[in-house]
Amino acid sequence: MRLLPRSAFGQTVLLIGMLLLINQVVSYISVTYYFIHPSYQQINSLLAKQVKLVFLEGHNLTDAESRKQLYQATGIRVYDQYQAQQHGLNNSIYYQFLSSEMTRQLGGNSEVRVASGDPYVFWIRAPHSRNLWVMVPMIGVRNTDISPLTIYLMVIGILSVAGGWIFVRRLNRPLKALQQAAFQVGKGNFPKPLKEEGSSEIRSVTRAFNQMSKGIKQLEDDRALLTAGISHDLRTPLTRIRLSTEMLPADQEWIQQGINSDIEDMNEIIDQFINYVRQDQQEKVETANLNKVIEDVVKSRDREDDHHISLDLDEVPDVEIRKVAIKRVLDNLLENAFRYGGNQVSIHSGFNKKTKMVFFELRDHGPGIAEDQIENLFQPFAQGDKARGSLGSGLGLAIIKRIVDMHSGEITLRNHPQGGLVAMVNLPASRKKSNYQ
Repeated sequence: MRLLPRSAFGQTVLLIGMLLLINQVVSYISVTYYFIHPSYQQINSLLAKQVKLVFLEGHNLTDAESRKQLYQATGIRVYDQYQAQQHGLNNSIYYQFLSSEMTRQLGGNSEVRVASGDPYVFWIRAPHSRNLWVMVPMIGVRNTDISPLTIYLMVIGILSVAGGWIFVRRLNRPLKALQQAAFQVGKGNFPKPLKEEGSSEIRSVTRAFNQMSKGIKQLEDDRALLTAGISHDLRTPLTRIRLSTEMLPADQEWIQQGINSDIEDMNEIIDQFINYVRQDQQEKVETANLNKVIEDVVKSRDREDDHHISLDLDEVPDVEIRKVAIKRVLDNLLENAFRYGGNQVSIHSGFNKKTKMVFFELRDHGPGIAEDQIENLFQPFAQGDKARGSLGSGLGLAIIKRIVDMHSGEITLRNHPQGGLVAMVNLPASRKKSNYQ
């Protein structure tokens, strides 16, 4: 378990709190040492002088009349052990510090006890006579539940921490907005320019980020326009070629079929370029059940008799997704699985309560892919298909990766121990999933 906070906000508040705590402890010790400690020493010295007065030569402490005169003159009383217990000795508290100081003042082993009340009562057993207790009332000494010094230090500490918390929170607010905007840009979204606020350094960073975001958006728009233009221009000559093949003689039908097949492949590659650039940003996000999406995609595949899909769908919470985009992910993964992994595909879905992620796994039964090639398969134009004996545009998995990233999810590929390739997609569950928490 990590005790120290990772965020700058938490670390700054912790630093301020630690400094204030050290300051409070030092202040408390200083006040105790320079004010409270000397006051107790003065009280103890006064008590020691009164005890010495009681035991001056000529005082008959065993005589009741002498004790009465002493009490009337000073307010001090002298009791034996039994009398002292009768007058509240058992309700007093022993103080080691006062006893040590009294021992030093009187030059012999002494014991000091204090009984709270109005007034305070000090019980002293002096080395002059161990059988007698001297009771000295102290007017003006009062007891409180908590000292004003402690209350003062607590109030100052709380106000200081609260002030530091407000200051750091205000300082980190633009950083939080910057972080969220950076996540949006990473998903392919481009938020409005951030408001420049905070310190001069943070303003400079925000200004640079706004310029960077604007530049990236311009590049994306230019790339989309360029790709759309190229795709449109390529389809025109392909259409003319298709029309030309219709004019071939009947005995050259095999040539016509070959050309049409190549045209279909080229159209498919053009569609992949368009899909990669488009990113499905126009589709509306909605709450849906992943199992229902999987079942819809599988039903559309039932028309192909040579393809067999087995389902193992556990109960899962809803997810917030672009349904058409996720269907494209499933369809592309199924297409790759049937093309390179045989006619048997299995799909398993579930919910990871620890990570709060809904997932599905799609497994084929083909030869798999070399481990050293898996890491680069999601890169655009990476010819991972060569590992399984075919060529392609290299954009299929890149499109899938971009759609999954757009949903704040993750996709991984791994070879199954019993053969075949497993593609696992994790998507964050919807916040409305209390039954699964």
